[in-house]
Amino acid sequence: MFNKLVIFGVGLIGGSVALALKQGTHTPLIVGVGRSAGNLQEALSLGLIDRAETDIAHAMQDADMVLIATPVAQTPVILRAIKPYLTSSTVITDAGSTKSDVMVYAQAELGVMAHQFVGGHPIAGAEKSGPGAALTDLYVGKNIILTPNDHTLPEAVQKVTALWQRCGGLVSTMRPEAHDAVFAAVSHLPHLLAFALVDDLARRDNAEQLFKFAASGFRDFTRIAGSHPEMWRDIALANKTALLDELTVYQRALSDMAALLEASDAQGLYQLFANASQTRTDWAKSKS
Repeated sequence: MFNKLVIFGVGLIGGSVALALKQGTHTPLIVGVGRSAGNLQEALSLGLIDRAETDIAHAMQDADMVLIATPVAQTPVILRAIKPYLTSSTVITDAGSTKSDVMVYAQAELGVMAHQFVGGHPIAGAEKSGPGAALTDLYVGKNIILTPNDHTLPEAVQKVTALWQRCGGLVSTMRPEAHDAVFAAVSHLPHLLAFALVDDLARRDNAEQLFKFAASGFRDFTRIAGSHPEMWRDIALANKTALLDELTVYQRALSDMAALLEASDAQGLYQLFANASQTRTDWAKSKS
């Protein structure tokens, strides 16, 4: 498939790709590039990568594929840095949680080579970050969304599809705009809600007491508030329009619930809770 993979950002996402590839045969040479020498050395010592590089020209020599697994805001800078070292056969992809902006970055920074870029989003992760969080089986059975546009080379899509399939992922394609609308609702909005709740409680005068008695319900609802703050800042800003729409819809749902409470409408509350409970149960069963 390819002989050399360069990963920018060897943390949970990029590191897990590297670990998965190392389980198979014909493992490519995996080179890690990052901002932190400490993280790179940790990735090297854990066996995630074969080489750690800070010199992009050296890292990119003979690279068949580049995976950008950094916070989304770093993508244009990385694309600009690697462009001089790309060949006509180098495939570039990413693992960012927003895709419309990334596809625009690729066109702006890569120019005629933008057709070698395939937007990607693995629907897998954890609240932990860094090389030590990488998991061999993170992508097994997980959805991987690719977002090629009308100019993307079919062979580039095939190579990126093969990369994720080697990691155990289930690959499908979607238009970038459709991707961002879907994930604003089912991924980005829940993260914002969890961050908002934890931040609100932490700012209260009785925060220590509140957290002392918080139990499993709070833990389960707010788990994702432990996620990488830089990454989620970038996601929120990149998908601002769709997220604002979702927040408006959610605020309306909260207002409707508040009205039911204000009216002591037991039947209305029951119907709302029952519908949500059944929908959640059905969804969980479909995922098992």
